[in-house]
Amino acid sequence: MLKRGESYDEVYAALRWEIPRVYNMAYDVCDKHAAEPGRTALIYFDERGREHRYTFDEIRDNANKLANALHALGIRRGDRVAILLPQCPETAITHVALYKMGAVALPLFTLFGEDALEYRLADSGAVGIVTNPENLPKIAALRPKLAALKHVILVENDTSLSRPGGLKGGKSAVGDGATDAYWSLVARGQSQFRNVPTAADDPAFLIYTSGTTGQPKGALHAHRTMLAHMPSIEFYHGYFPEPGDLCWSPADWAWIGGLMDNLMPAWFAGVPVLAWRARKFDPEEAFAMMAQHRVRNTFFPPTALKMMRQVPRPQEKYDVRLRSMFSGGETMGEELLHWGYETFGIVIAEGYGQTECNLIVGNCPPVMDVVPGSMGRAVPGHVVEIVDEDGQVLAAGAQGQIAFKMPDPIAMLGYWNNPEATKAKHRGAWMLSGDLGVKDERGYLWFKGRADDVITSAGYRIGPGEIEECLMKHPAVGLAAVIGVPDPMRTEAVKAFIVPATGHPPSDRLAAEIQAFVRTRLSAHEYPRHVEFISEMPLTATGKIRRLELREREKRKGVTPTE
Repeated sequence: MLKRGESYDEVYAALRWEIPRVYNMAYDVCDKHAAEPGRTALIYFDERGREHRYTFDEIRDNANKLANALHALGIRRGDRVAILLPQCPETAITHVALYKMGAVALPLFTLFGEDALEYRLADSGAVGIVTNPENLPKIAALRPKLAALKHVILVENDTSLSRPGGLKGGKSAVGDGATDAYWSLVARGQSQFRNVPTAADDPAFLIYTSGTTGQPKGALHAHRTMLAHMPSIEFYHGYFPEPGDLCWSPADWAWIGGLMDNLMPAWFAGVPVLAWRARKFDPEEAFAMMAQHRVRNTFFPPTALKMMRQVPRPQEKYDVRLRSMFSGGETMGEELLHWGYETFGIVIAEGYGQTECNLIVGNCPPVMDVVPGSMGRAVPGHVVEIVDEDGQVLAAGAQGQIAFKMPDPIAMLGYWNNPEATKAKHRGAWMLSGDLGVKDERGYLWFKGRADDVITSAGYRIGPGEIEECLMKHPAVGLAAVIGVPDPMRTEAVKAFIVPATGHPPSDRLAAEIQAFVRTRLSAHEYPRHVEFISEMPLTATGKIRRLELREREKRKGVTPTE
């Protein structure tokens, strides 16, 4: 792990990877701490505001029981099992159980609509899904279309039932099959389970990310990525853990930012995690919860921080005592960095990474200067450079693609079922980020923009292809193109240009109808916040949409759109 030092160069030079050949991450995030009975793992507040505490030995026992129960259902090593749940105990327990089995966890965002879910479930070949009543109707509608999906496991909403034996009964009919009750399954399982001796390079979880064209791509990650994440977490938090540390993040555990930037690293270190089902991010609630529960360490996307910055005089109302915070997903900027120091009395450590290769650039305030506007330097254990289109390293000050030297234990194994996309992601020894940047003489990296059409909005990376495909399903849409436009809160907002189909004249009402169509079928974070009807779509000679021309058109307007 990360060794302490007096300077960045000393800390960077001291790290050496020691990845064992056989490794199952369930041991490090749960089992090793369960040997100390009563050690708190999770502090969970349900939708009624009631507190539930779980210890590591409880998490281990429940995960063991669930692993045995899933094995009895026929789920085996390498099988993909989806988790369509918010931050809650069942989400975490299911992850640990799947790692123990050598199965592959497929986290899914609860705000996904049917189209988004169908593609990911079908493409992954998921054999099972764990979900709740709010999301069950979507799964019931899709189940007849998903031949591989044999098992639907339902977590009831009443958290008084969130213990083995609390939920009675067995199966109920849903779609073309039946559901199993989650805690009934757990209660039937044996509390002893021998973790599958997975290789460090065996897959542990699959997270879908959007690309520039077409449908999303699934980034498949190995068990070893857990070990590789820890130096980054220790770096960002100014060494980690320290006595009294307690972690929380508003980032959903369905994304790599919530799962691997907060939950799993905290558990690896034996640090308790605070969780609750926030239906929508509320900055006042975030301040209050951090103060009430003495949160010491957190990960916040910049958009959430921008919302918190709008709360007047938070220091007078909330006794927040953070030790460390890091932020990523978007560039923070000097103003936000300054506000963070004034509000929390700490330097926010900006970090950078992607779903495919997470947390490889950042800041460690105790050993390096945090330069406003910069993402920081390469995290110890990683080599990050600026390269040209041929993969040649560029000189300091030259703009090119941010690239990561391979092999790297934090990097994905590859895109699921997509060897062509995996190949295109690499140039020789380098994995390309798709982001443009500059590296200065001191080794600090500066984000300059996207090299492709991916939209960065509120910390999410959104590919236009999936949205455009959804738009084209609306009967009033003849042609559609999607780009990102400047947004003061989100960095970028999604904007759709639409050529109406014959017989559908443009109107504000039609625009609202199309927005609602995408929001319900894909996700609330992907729907176009701006819609512009146009008479003709700019196309290349081969019929491809020229998004660059649309972006240039927006720039010529000289107006920053707002919601």
